Amino acid sequence: MASYIARRKFLATLGGAAVWPLAARAQHPAKRPIIGLVSIGASPIDPANFRPFLAQMRELGYVDGQNVTFDRRFAAGDDSLINGFVADLVHRAVDVIVATGTREVAAAKQATSSIPIVTLFHPDPIGMGLAESLARPGGNVTGLTTMDVELYGKRIEILKQAVPTLKRVGVLISPRQPFYKLGSSWAHNLETAAHSLGIALDIVKADESNLDSALAALAVRGAQGLIVTSDGVYVAQGKALAEGAIKYRFPAIFVFRDQVQAGGLLAYAAKVADLSRRGAYFVDRILKGAKPADLPIEQPTMFELIINLKTAKALGLTVPPTLLATADEVIE
Repeated sequence: MASYIARRKFLATLGGAAVWPLAARAQHPAKRPIIGLVSIGASPIDPANFRPFLAQMRELGYVDGQNVTFDRRFAAGDDSLINGFVADLVHRAVDVIVATGTREVAAAKQATSSIPIVTLFHPDPIGMGLAESLARPGGNVTGLTTMDVELYGKRIEILKQAVPTLKRVGVLISPRQPFYKLGSSWAHNLETAAHSLGIALDIVKADESNLDSALAALAVRGAQGLIVTSDGVYVAQGKALAEGAIKYRFPAIFVFRDQVQAGGLLAYAAKVADLSRRGAYFVDRILKGAKPADLPIEQPTMFELIINLKTAKALGLTVPPTLLATADEVIE
């Protein structure tokens, strides 16, 4: 009898040992998702256009270091870092890559066809071969488009409203930017809009190494205004560009609000904060199982005009009341 009782105790002990690891596995916390954030223009001390995205992710319940990890890869204008950043994120097998601009998205797409990529501000994802259509992207890229091809015509109209005597405008494009190129649909649309307003264009390539000399050359050639295209390097160099435009007496129109806060005269674009914020919903849906191929790429619904009156005063420019009346924000 004693041996029977001992045997039962022994089996009970074995049973407990067998059950315990299963229970431990059941209680083991789920893997914390990793979201890779990639931007040329943002810096480690200033997330720039990622600020609304990060705030909205927190509103949706994603707390960095608790139930999600944000792996920030911000280049502060040094675009040579981007390919390495993306390679590291792919090697780390992040769950989603969120990228701000054209070159960041292109680098991510080249590095992976399986990790979901969410773009916040892409001018033309279909034209650049990243998606089959807006309604059904069909690959691993989804997110938001800025519709920038169409907006540059509007920007030159606004610049003409601000400076009615405008006859010649300089346009800065980055030599490393694959979207804004001479002979492209973007250039054709801009040239058509400028011609209709009686404005000649002088499109020049400039990056962080020759911004001042490029602006000086435009001044020598008689430019009376400036259009700065969308690029991460130009975001990072916003203050230098704004100061250069004032130095050479160029009323300038930019893309991003931060560039006007840095001293630029005008900015007109899809409302960047809304696009950035909306990007969080794409990430949320992907983390909950949605496939980027099935998530329609969204177009902007709100646009904003920002005017810096301090800069206007520095340029000796009086902004017409009709233009001021249409501004969403006036910096004084």
